[in-house]
Amino acid sequence: MAPSIDAKAVALVAAGSAAATYLLAKRQFESKAVVERKEQYERDQKVRFAQDEERKKEGLPLGTKMENAGTSDVYLWEVERLSKYFPSEGEGIENIMSALKDAGKDDEHGDTRAKYNKLIGDHECILANIRRKPGDAVDTVGYIRAGPREKLHFNPANVNAAIVTCGGLCPGLNNVVREVTRALFHLYGIQGKVYGIVGGYKGFYDPKTPPINLTAESVENIHHEGGTILGSSRGGFDIDKICEFIKSNQIKQLYVIGGDGTHRGAFKIHETCMERGLHVAVAGIPKTIDNDVDYLDRSFGFITSVEAAQAAIRAAKVEASCNLPNGIGIVKLMGRSSGFIAAHATLGSGDVDLCLIPEVPIVLDGPTGCLPHLWERVKQKGYAVVVVAEGAGEELLGESTEVDASGNKKLPQIGEHMKNVINKYFKEQGEDATVKYIDPSYMIRSVPANATDTLYCMQLGQNAVHGTMAGYTGFSVGLCNNKMCLLPIPELVATSPRQMNPKGRTWERILAVTRQPNTRKFSRKSLFTKQISM
Repeated sequence: MAPSIDAKAVALVAAGSAAATYLLAKRQFESKAVVERKEQYERDQKVRFAQDEERKKEGLPLGTKMENAGTSDVYLWEVERLSKYFPSEGEGIENIMSALKDAGKDDEHGDTRAKYNKLIGDHECILANIRRKPGDAVDTVGYIRAGPREKLHFNPANVNAAIVTCGGLCPGLNNVVREVTRALFHLYGIQGKVYGIVGGYKGFYDPKTPPINLTAESVENIHHEGGTILGSSRGGFDIDKICEFIKSNQIKQLYVIGGDGTHRGAFKIHETCMERGLHVAVAGIPKTIDNDVDYLDRSFGFITSVEAAQAAIRAAKVEASCNLPNGIGIVKLMGRSSGFIAAHATLGSGDVDLCLIPEVPIVLDGPTGCLPHLWERVKQKGYAVVVVAEGAGEELLGESTEVDASGNKKLPQIGEHMKNVINKYFKEQGEDATVKYIDPSYMIRSVPANATDTLYCMQLGQNAVHGTMAGYTGFSVGLCNNKMCLLPIPELVATSPRQMNPKGRTWERILAVTRQPNTRKFSRKSLFTKQISM
């Protein structure tokens, strides 16, 4: 017999009652869990507060102590000191900011010149390896901390200095020239001359480009302009003629602004001066728009260049999105051996669909090919934007054997090549592509430094002068772990040019932004062989 209506009603009521009981029990359990979590949190907070108060009384830092996560030994990268080989000319001279006055500070002699808030000790250092994990107590290198020293090696009254810029242009060159000059006159009050060497190393001896006299007044507004008022060139290094200029003009300090090749030349000048008994401090200031000098957080001008590249990427996006059918914009950026500019410009834009750099091989076809990826992106949104570093694609085009005056190999035209293969690929799919190619390479390096790089250039210029006035020589200055340091030139250039880590966080972020296939697992040699045989 079929159940009666009353039996069905009873069953429904029972089921509803059971559901209600379950929900009520669940809510009670959840409420109890909330209360328990709150009580546990409050207990933990009380314990943490009590521990913090105890540590304060004992003069200990706040936080949880990590076991076996310290530094075992620190090995300091020493920088040569002239005081080992030459008598000090600054004995007894107080290191103060000569041209600056400090209101309300007047010593018994009526001297109101400003004093430094902090003078750096000889063995103050910045640790190179600052990452730690439990059970990882390791040795580390230490970099000499930059800044004004208590003792001067040179007497400012006797200092003649020279400044030279070498290699390619970079945002901030004028800033560095300005800050070195102003630090010499304003911070140390030198009474000699500052020679601006015109046209790179060749300017030391070429009668067609005589040196110019730099003063605090003549460099006052040069930081608002791109390029360098001294001019620049590649090559022209003649050690005998350079040393003859240094000797005949009684140069005490030489400031060399340039990349790793220029720095090798600067160190050769330092060594030759020591061999010939010339009492000269040689300081390098690393300049590379590619950001490929090792150990430094970044090179001056790099941030400005990444910012300037955004205009080209935006233009490529407009061209690609407005030109039918299948619009694609390609932007070629600087990056001979390293893809830092292309990578950071890509991340700073957010509009790029494919980023190609020297550190990661280019695969054209197949499941990880960039051409199918571009096809897919164009079909999804109607257009695509590509950023390619100038040094990318050797596995496609081969390695050039030609070099320029600085010994840098001449690069094949990867931008034009990508334009051609993209057009060919779309035709093979039965459609046309409208590819627009933009090469802003020289535009992004000739602009004035932005505010971030202007500040950095000031730090570089001032700390280079602090180093030479203290008698350091054969060194370069730069930002390491966000602190200004003095680095011995041989160690600095030994591993340059550095490259971006294709297994690092930056490349992972590129993949997340562009959604392109990851081809870092392929070797360049195998890819080049495969592409040639196709």
